[in-house]
Parts: sequence; structure tokens; C-alpha cells
Amino acid sequence: MRTDSSPGNLPAREHLPATDAGTPVLDVVIPVYNEEKDLQPCVLRLHEHLRRTFPYAFRITVADNASTDTTPGVAARLAAEIAEVRTVRLEQKGRGRALRTVWSASDAPVLAYMDVDLSTDLNALLPLVAPLISGHSDLAIGSRLARSSRVVRGPKREFISRSYNLILRGSLQARFSDAQCGFKAIRRDVAQELLPLVEDTGWFFDTELLVLAERAGLRIHEVPVDWVDDPDSTVHIVRTATDDLKGVWRVGRALATGSLPLDRLARPFGDDPRDRDIEDVPRGLARQLVGFCVVGAMSTLFYLLLYSGFRQFAGSQTANALALLVSAVANTAANRRLTFGVRGRGGAVRHQAQGLVVFGIGLALTSGSLAALDVATGNPAHSTELAVLIAANLAATVLRFLLFRAWVFPDRREEAPASTVVATRAPFHIPTHASTHIPTPAPTYGAPHPPLPQRTADRFRAGDAADRFRAGDAADHSWRDATTRLRPVRPADTDPGDPR
Repeated sequence: MRTDSSPGNLPAREHLPATDAGTPVLDVVIPVYNEEKDLQPCVLRLHEHLRRTFPYAFRITVADNASTDTTPGVAARLAAEIAEVRTVRLEQKGRGRALRTVWSASDAPVLAYMDVDLSTDLNALLPLVAPLISGHSDLAIGSRLARSSRVVRGPKREFISRSYNLILRGSLQARFSDAQCGFKAIRRDVAQELLPLVEDTGWFFDTELLVLAERAGLRIHEVPVDWVDDPDSTVHIVRTATDDLKGVWRVGRALATGSLPLDRLARPFGDDPRDRDIEDVPRGLARQLVGFCVVGAMSTLFYLLLYSGFRQFAGSQTANALALLVSAVANTAANRRLTFGVRGRGGAVRHQAQGLVVFGIGLALTSGSLAALDVATGNPAHSTELAVLIAANLAATVLRFLLFRAWVFPDRREEAPASTVVATRAPFHIPTHASTHIPTPAPTYGAPHPPLPQRTADRFRAGDAADRFRAGDAADHSWRDATTRLRPVRPADTDPGDPR
């Protein structure tokens, strides 16, 4: 999707460079609600796995969705005992709300989440986030439906999962294989642009995020996973399925009406600076041809029906002109939205005016064909007129596509220079006091990025209160950030005697 007036906000993907900054590269969020029994084993196991296998600094964030048991106390104790763990308290339920809140406030360039039951084998975590760190992909998801995945679960859940993904493919043309696997990651620069467009705060959050990302042309990496169903899962299947279907309808309607500004998520063509200097590169030619042919076939049928109707009370030339005029307006509007992906009202009048010029060329071609037929036969049969008009319209169609693509709807997206800094911001500090709200720094654009503060374990030692804030304080989307520069953390880098 694109418009003539909304350039993409995202820069070309880049590998996250390793520097001496101590900000975590990865922030893994664990949304929980009344998980007092499973939370501690989950966090300890995840922390041990990351400490042994992940070559960069990391953070584990427990997002407590208004738990009413002792889950907040367990989370606070873990945050006090483990330097890489923090906790966030939300006063409202909703997995999507928790992810939006934590991801919006996080300073890590790669954001992930997983379910507290750890149904997914953790060996898939590094393959999940590696394409995001390297700059190859924008989002990454674990897939239980890939051929090489190994899944242990009952037939009921297997049927529901596959049926839901078939619905997404049929209704929203989704190409990713598994929307609801609780094992996903996203680059922070992408999240800052994409999260404001996602409305759902519950289980449909994942699906909406992926559908919008895919429609915006972002790259989604899929990782086959080994997954074992949790028999004690408390998900209400019927209610969740109903909410998901409502979400499918809402998103489908928004996409059909073009009300979502997905074009602002466009990436520059290619990540190599040499590619960004290339001009006049055809974009989506095959897709545009298919769309134009479909619209053209429908327009031709509409034109023939109009011509047959007008022919009942008017001559052939008048009927042809009226039918071609009405169908041309409809054809331009359909091609504008469906073939060339132009949304909104901007430039619509100009496009219709240019479309009428193209209509005039088609009128001259078809009228000339009818005139030649009258001269040749004198009084041609109606079927002969239709055959001549079909042939003339086919010739006009080829010319119309070329004019639409080169003149009416040219691709005006401009590439940003390779050296352009999109945006930077001041360092964002998450307070460690229970009653303190997170401040939202004012955005600073064009200034050099200040050095990131070193992350020290003292901030998380016992005696410090757990990090807490409310959802409304963290969901501010006013700031944007360039890619954060980070360094790998290995035991020998800080303490050669570290037993790790």
C-alpha cells in the first residue's frame, strides 16, 4: 500500500553494531496473570538459558496483568535477586495491553515475548531474534505448523489452530503460518511505528500486528519450533475464538476501506547504499498486472452491460460514449485502490481527470473501430458490433495500463539517502522506585545519539523496589529512535574470574 503524500518512516534495515554500550540487546517479556506457581521456574530457566547461550546483554521483563494472587510478590522477589529481571505491574488484564506497554517503554532494540508455561523449546530463541539483530527481518515468529516443527498437543487444539490460520489466509490473505504461537519478536524501530496502529489489547493482538506488518511489506521471519501443549492452560477457547473472529472482521474492513496508514512503514529499496541510488526500478509489476487484468475484466463486463442498455434508446456512438464514460470512472477508481495501492482522498480528483484523458484515447480507438465497421458493412449486426468493440477494448486496455503506470499512478516514493539520520532521542531511564511513574522525554530529531548509560547490577540488587508503572504512562508513542548501538556481553569482558 502507498499514497502519494505519506513517505515511509522506517530506514533501511541495518545490523545492530556492537559497541561498548551496556543497554540490553534483547528484552523478553513474559505476560502473566495469576501465575504464582509457574512464574519462578519459568524465569529461572529462561535466565539460565540466556546466560549460557545469548552472546549479548539481555533483560527479562515480567508483565503482571492485574494478578490477584501472590504473582506480584514472586515477580518482585525475582527482580530483586536477579540483575537482568524487572517487573511491570498493569492494573488491567490483556496480553496485548501488556506487550504494548512494555514494548513501548523498552530501550532494547529487539523485543520478544513468550508464554509463562515455556511450551516452546528455548533453543529456538536465538534463531528467532538473530534475523532481527542482523537486520534481515523486521518481525520473527515461532511456527508450530511448519513441516519441520515437532508439536505435542491434543486433536482439539490442533484443529482449532489450523482452522483459525485457514480463516486468516482466506479472509485477510495472510501468508504467515502460525498467528497465535506465544513466541514472537520484533525490532523496536518497527514496533514504535506499528504499535499505534494495533487496536486489540487481548489475544488478537498478535494476529493484528502480523497482518498489518505483512500488508505494510515488512519482512516476517518464521522459525520452526518444538512445542508441547500445556494441559493446565486457562485460555477460554470459545470466548477467545469469538473475539478473534470479531478482530478479523474489524481488520478486514479497515484494510478494505484503506483507513490504515500502512505506507508510513515502507522500507527503502534494498539495504545496500548502492541500491538506494537506483531510479525507475519497477515495483510490484507482476502484482499490478494481475490486479489490472482483474479490474479490466470486470470493467469490460460492466461496459458491455451498459452499452447494451444504452443501445436500447440511443445510437451506437452515443451508447458507446456513455458506457465508456461511466465504466472509465469506475475503472480508474478501482485501479487507483486495488492495482496501484493508492489510499485516501488525496489526488483523487486529479487521478480521475487523468483517467478521463485516458478514456478519451480509448473512446477515439473504439469509436474509430465502430466508424470503420459502419463504412465496411453499412448496417452491422449487434453481435458484430460487440465483437469489434471487444477487440478494440483489448487494444485500449494495453495502452491504458501503460498510461496508468507511467502517468496517472507513477511510483513517487523517494529513497532516503544512506547517510540520513531518521531520528534520535535522549536516553530513556526506567525508574526503580515502586511509586514513580515513567517520564516521557521529549523527542529530539537530527541530534547525534548520546552515549548509552552502562547497565550495572547495582540497579537491580536486593533492597531496591521492583520496577512498576501503569499502562497509560508507558504507552506514549511520541518518540522515535534510530537503531541503538550495543555490545556483546561475555564473562571475560567484565570479569575474567567470573565462573560463567
